Amino acid sequence: MNLPPKVTERAFARLAQINTAAEVRPLRVAVSGGGCSGFQYDIRLDRAEDDDLVLQGAGQTVVVDPVSLPYLAGATIDFADELIGARFVIDNPNASSSCGCGTSFSI
Repeated sequence: MNLPPKVTERAFARLAQINTAAEVRPLRVAVSGGGCSGFQYDIRLDRAEDDDLVLQGAGQTVVVDPVSLPYLAGATIDFADELIGARFVIDNPNASSSCGCGTSFSI
């Protein structure tokens, strides 16, 4: 059985900053074909669907659809705030290579 993805406390904390009391939406992490390496990450605020894997922490929710789940098995979803910018990042043990910007990968 594949390990589900993990979400760091830092990622949950950033999601809490993004969400407001008036509107709390889950962070969707998905994988689709495309990008310069073959697959690309799609990270956005969205609503949860019935068949999503739901990961919760700090009162926040991250969801992953069943099609993307095998590509994200054992991955760590984090938030990085660096000189080049702040963004959600994925450390994916399934990726054999990735592009320089970190949004696309190959298996």
